[in-house]
Amino acid sequence: MAQLDSITQREAVAGLKAALERGSQQAVATLGRADGFLANPQVKIPLPGSLTRAERLMRRVGAGRYADEVIVAMNRAAEQAVPEARQILVGAVKQMSVQDAKGILTGGDTAGTDYFRRTTRGGLHKRFLPIVKRATARVKLAQKYNRYADRGVSLGVVKQEHADLDEYVTQKALDGLYFMVAEEEKKIRKDPVGTGKAILKKVFGALL
Repeated sequence: MAQLDSITQREAVAGLKAALERGSQQAVATLGRADGFLANPQVKIPLPGSLTRAERLMRRVGAGRYADEVIVAMNRAAEQAVPEARQILVGAVKQMSVQDAKGILTGGDTAGTDYFRRTTRGGLHKRFLPIVKRATARVKLAQKYNRYADRGVSLGVVKQEHADLDEYVTQKALDGLYFMVAEEEKKIRKDPVGTGKAILKKVFGALL
């Protein structure tokens, strides 16, 4: 780690922030478009676990379209909300403390993302939830969900549901966002030269 020792604290922090900012922006670009969530099995938002039994039965009796409508609506809501999170994520990166920067750099493949998740998730959630609520309202998710649940009730497999679907979608959207940031961080750590950014080459290249 002699190379890392020669890197100043300022350079280490700059490299880490550049990596997290780059990963955040790429994650937003990947997820915040049509099918960004829906077509990606790693982040696709499924029905809440309490409804999986109903989903299986409804598909067997040819009523799968009700479940499909809700699944599409949830993922579309997440896709519409994510682009609005760009500035929030970048702002969170810029506010990051410098104290643990080198520790994060020498940590695991997703140490930066893990730190980012621990320290920013609460704040991002407060800002993200209203965006998701507006998005779900635009795609009429509540109506779609109620229609699906009512159909499940008629089949005797769904009781009255009181789950907060906006909260569920928000949590899943944030999970997907952090997952994609982590994927970008791993790419940068594996091939910092390929990023084309001098500060990333210097800081992350010293870890190879």
